[in-house]
Amino acid sequence: MSERCCNHPSSGAGPRYRKTLWIALAVNAAMFLVEVLASAVSGSAALAADAADFAGDAANYGLSLAAIAAGGAWLSRAAMVKGLAMGAYGCGVLVLAGWRLWLGQPPEPVVMGAVGLLALAANFGVAWLLYAYREGDANMRSVWLCSRNDVLSNVAVLAAAAGVFGTASVWPDVAVAAVMASLALTSSVSVLRHARRELRTQ
Repeated sequence: MSERCCNHPSSGAGPRYRKTLWIALAVNAAMFLVEVLASAVSGSAALAADAADFAGDAANYGLSLAAIAAGGAWLSRAAMVKGLAMGAYGCGVLVLAGWRLWLGQPPEPVVMGAVGLLALAANFGVAWLLYAYREGDANMRSVWLCSRNDVLSNVAVLAAAAGVFGTASVWPDVAVAAVMASLALTSSVSVLRHARRELRTQ
């Protein structure tokens, strides 16, 4: 990360970036509702985890918009909050995966696959819009990491659906949920470290 990015945390956060965040917020809020319903119908821990991620990301995009309006150190503080949210999400998914494993009931793979494809298309579009801002300040970086993680998570959900379909076992669903949790925890550490560095220089 360049010194220029650290010294100018609001660089690049112009009208185009704010418009992109509004689009991302709307997409994530809509997909949260879709995946909540789909997870209830299919019984999938991976879809439930992805739904929680959509909800968290929608809140994160809103927080980013508020931080941009406030400016200054609030950008880095917002990134700290988002890093903590990523960590909490990762821990929650691990608990959910353990619960689904204990129940032992495999989810319905066709619903998983169909909704996974829809979520992948939605998140890929958001990630493509945010790609240009991946090397910005801690706030921008946290937004980009969320979007990148979402695409990877959706690919994993599709793999879980294929695994459940082929094995009629709960294990592929639980394993993917655990991987999603690990990704969230790793990103949490990265964002928190970056935000702390920025706060020390302000």
